[in-house]
Amino acid sequence: MKRVKHGILFFTFLLLGSTVNAQSFMTEQGDVKFTSSVPLHTFTGTSGQLNGLIDLDENLVDFYIDLQTLDTGNGRRDRDMYSTLNVEEHPFAEFTGELISDFDPDSDTSQDVTVEGDFTVNGVDRKITVDGKLKLSDSVLQLNANWIINITDYNIEPPGILFYRVDEEMKIEIEAELQKQSIEQE
Repeated sequence: MKRVKHGILFFTFLLLGSTVNAQSFMTEQGDVKFTSSVPLHTFTGTSGQLNGLIDLDENLVDFYIDLQTLDTGNGRRDRDMYSTLNVEEHPFAEFTGELISDFDPDSDTSQDVTVEGDFTVNGVDRKITVDGKLKLSDSVLQLNANWIINITDYNIEPPGILFYRVDEEMKIEIEAELQKQSIEQE
C-alpha cells in the first residue's frame, strides 16, 4: 500500500507540477546508509536504491527507500534487522518535507541547506530538521545529508543478546545525484 502512495506522489508531481523550465530533479539510484552499534561493534545497512525528488521551485523534498534493499553483508543480521524494523508491515522509510533555507541554483559551489519535514519508519511519523549540502552543475543536483534518530521514537525495540543491546541512536546518511526533469505540461 505504501508503495502505491509513492508512485502516486511521483506521478502526480510529474503530471501536474512540472513544466519545461521547472527546477525539478529525480533519482532512483541514490545511496543510503543506516548505521547502528552494539558495544565494541558497529554495523551498517546500505542500499543503492534510494528514490527521491527535489523541486527547487516548490521547495519540495521527498525521498523513500524500500527497507528490504538494505544489506549489512550478513544474511542473518539482515533478517534480524528486517524483523526489528517491521518491514513486513511497513516496508518503506520516507522523508517528505520542504527546503527551508536559501539555495542559489545559479551557483556551481556546494551549498549548506536545511530541510524540515516528516520522517517515517515503522509506520511512525516524526517531524525532523535535516542539514545537508546541495550542488547543482549542469543538469545534475548532488545531495549529501545525514541525521540521527532515536529508534525508540519510532516504536522500534532495540534488539539485543544477553546484556548487550543495540544503541537506540541510528545514524542515517544519504547521497544522491538527481537528474533534472524536463516535462511539458499540457
